Amino acid sequence: MKQFKNLLDKNGLKVNKYTMKGKTTIVDTPLGQFALKENKGNSNVYKYLSSRNFEYFPKIIDQDNNSIMFECLEDIDYDNSQKAFDIIHLIALLHSKTTYYKEIDYDEYKNIYEELSQKINYIYNYYLDIINMIESKIYMSPYEYLIARNISKIFACIYYCKNELDNWYELIKNKKRKRVVTLHNNLKLDNLIKNKNMYLIGWENTKIDLPIYDFVNFYNRYALDFDFSILLEEYERIFPLLEEEKKLLNILISIPEKIDMRYSEYNMVKEVRKLLDKIYKTENLLTPKEEERASAQQ
Repeated sequence: MKQFKNLLDKNGLKVNKYTMKGKTTIVDTPLGQFALKENKGNSNVYKYLSSRNFEYFPKIIDQDNNSIMFECLEDIDYDNSQKAFDIIHLIALLHSKTTYYKEIDYDEYKNIYEELSQKINYIYNYYLDIINMIESKIYMSPYEYLIARNISKIFACIYYCKNELDNWYELIKNKKRKRVVTLHNNLKLDNLIKNKNMYLIGWENTKIDLPIYDFVNFYNRYALDFDFSILLEEYERIFPLLEEEKKLLNILISIPEKIDMRYSEYNMVKEVRKLLDKIYKTENLLTPKEEERASAQQ
């Protein structure tokens, strides 16, 4: 707590109690509660957000080189599905208010293409090795049987990603500019506070990049928990994605994840089931979008 001493003394605050809440320290003082966080050089983020008329973060009371003091906000407990909707709503507002176009060189898109191509090839070989190992056995375990029955779906997903990546690269390889936004880059349910207003917290990882990455990260964290067709519709209602952005988003959420082989047989079955559920859910999320685009092109 020593890093906060100067700021507390500066404001004449005597602390009766310290409470840790994640990376935030809540202090009880005779003047009320305050939230203190280490200043990691991101205090300018809040100034920038305010300058772009985005003020959905706790009010800053004071700050110095070591720490930032925020107002301490009461949070109400409410349905997680609504909370996810509210987060996506705020992120769409954040992106719409901070968007601008940035010149790029040829290598920037080429590097994205090559990195994703390597990742897709790695995942393909990973599952090829697994199915070869499974098929070499006389008897399959339950999780191996589950993989074997669905390996065609896994490979179809990988082929889709590879084909879409080539299509994406053809679409953008000659572009000279890209659309970028301020990314929150740390989206999770715990980083939304709601009372009479809504506030996003946890801005330590903020960066400037393509707008899709906030949605991709949120999807990969909560894909099986919420109806993302509603969330994507709300996002695009406020901040419509460009064609090349949609393609890249589709690729990033469709790449199958590796399976952690360290679990017990029972938990391995659960892991494979989650993998497959995500593949099917992603396919259902994207299929209407693909059909709409195909119809529009006819």
